[in-house]
Amino acid sequence: MWRIAIYQATSLFSLRPYNATTSGGKSLITPTPFATKMALLDVAIRVYGLERGSAWFPQLRDLQVAIQLPHHLMVNNTFIKILRPFKGGKPRDVFGTGLAGPRGNTIAYREQVYFSGDIQLAVRDGGGQDNMPPLTDLLVQVNYLGKRGGFIQCKQVAQAETLPAEFTLLNPVPGGAFSIHGLMQMLDDCGPEMLFEHADVYRGTSTLGINKPNGRVVQPIILPYRPIKSSRSFTLYERIE
Repeated sequence: MWRIAIYQATSLFSLRPYNATTSGGKSLITPTPFATKMALLDVAIRVYGLERGSAWFPQLRDLQVAIQLPHHLMVNNTFIKILRPFKGGKPRDVFGTGLAGPRGNTIAYREQVYFSGDIQLAVRDGGGQDNMPPLTDLLVQVNYLGKRGGFIQCKQVAQAETLPAEFTLLNPVPGGAFSIHGLMQMLDDCGPEMLFEHADVYRGTSTLGINKPNGRVVQPIILPYRPIKSSRSFTLYERIE
């Protein structure tokens, strides 16, 4: 059974790919399966408590995730000022005030995505599993995706036996068929052996590895979008029907 949640984006969306640097912060145009599952885990812990949230993690980890983005979306390109630690870790007095600090100002590139309409997010459990989390209740209470500040508002949650054709599966079986027309995005997902201890950023005992069974696995996905207009400050994308 698919649960399909319709969200309205109430702010700009931003989510850097796994290989982005701090200075070159390009953004994906879609939430990844990993980001979606972490958002559901966050709601589960905040609403139902740490014990129940951690017990539900294996079921959340194995969810299938699909998405339908609006017909048009725009990626805004901008530069911002950020604080970055000095090389060598030694404090410096960069302003001549006599106060030395560990960080200094620098310029970083950022991208933010504007959606022209609603975002439809679909998740499906494996079926027949015990201790399944209340996915509908969790989807209703998700209020941001991607980086903090990418706020969304849930409008409706429905159920469907089959996934509508307009949706793009974000974590298909590797090696399956895919369209050659569209925009490729490198999306991360939870590895099949990932445990709650690996996802726990507060008490986790190890760092999440890339393309490891107990870490994050990365897979290229083709989204049905093409650029139709661009300048040095933005790129406008249109969905390929």
